[in-house]
Amino acid sequence: MDMQTQKQLNNGTYIPQLGLGVYKVPAEDVYETVGHALELGYRHIDTASFYGNEEGVGKAIQDSGIPREELFVTTKVWNDQQGFERAQQAFAASLTRLGLDYVDLYLIHWPVPDMFPETWKALEKLYQDGRTKAIGVSNFLDHHLQTLAATQQIAPAVNQIELHPKLQQRETTTYCREHGIAVESWSPLGRAKYLDDPVLMKIGKKYNKTPAQVIIRWHLQHDFIVIPKSTNKERQRQNMTVFDFQLDDGDMRLLDQLESGMRVGSHPDQPPK
Repeated sequence: MDMQTQKQLNNGTYIPQLGLGVYKVPAEDVYETVGHALELGYRHIDTASFYGNEEGVGKAIQDSGIPREELFVTTKVWNDQQGFERAQQAFAASLTRLGLDYVDLYLIHWPVPDMFPETWKALEKLYQDGRTKAIGVSNFLDHHLQTLAATQQIAPAVNQIELHPKLQQRETTTYCREHGIAVESWSPLGRAKYLDDPVLMKIGKKYNKTPAQVIIRWHLQHDFIVIPKSTNKERQRQNMTVFDFQLDDGDMRLLDQLESGMRVGSHPDQPPK
């Protein structure tokens, strides 16, 4: 395993298992943030229309000189743009801001009640038209996925959810595994709210790694796709220095036991406005 490690999605597309998320990276900082990550070897960038930084992401990609086919770019449709027509318009606007001909993964950002099945039809059309390499969802619980399954023609390739040792969402991850949907972790470090946890500190000491590196390794060993965010180049480097060690079964169990239902983001049944 290394930064080139990719996971095959249910439609045959490959996604780098470790990427960079840019949620809450200000528009004026995102160009440098993404540029540094690409220099270090990141090839997977996750943004969204809601983040307000797609233009900077796109410019950093263009200025990097890295061939487009070597990069994996994700963006998402926001809640007030859902519905069949509006989602297609939102996608076109995202492509324009990114300066790209296609994205690799397009996601429904939240399961807006009574809207997401219709929005999904728009994503299916975008996929069939070749404008995105894969389509998926974000913040869907198992019951949202079941609702979607009743009308979908194409199954989601990815479900991107809040996931970290203190919020493991086991019902949803189990459903995804059983239905061939890859799980991607956002806020994979729990927004750094418990990096001083004694269990993490002890395990980190054992492997001579930081608590953040231990958590990222935990995600990878559970076969999750993981997109830690950092605007700091040195922290970005640390976040990718997770392929030179492996957590043993006992340490994986200790981390699994940190589950406490602690959310740092919104609950999917109450999508943000």
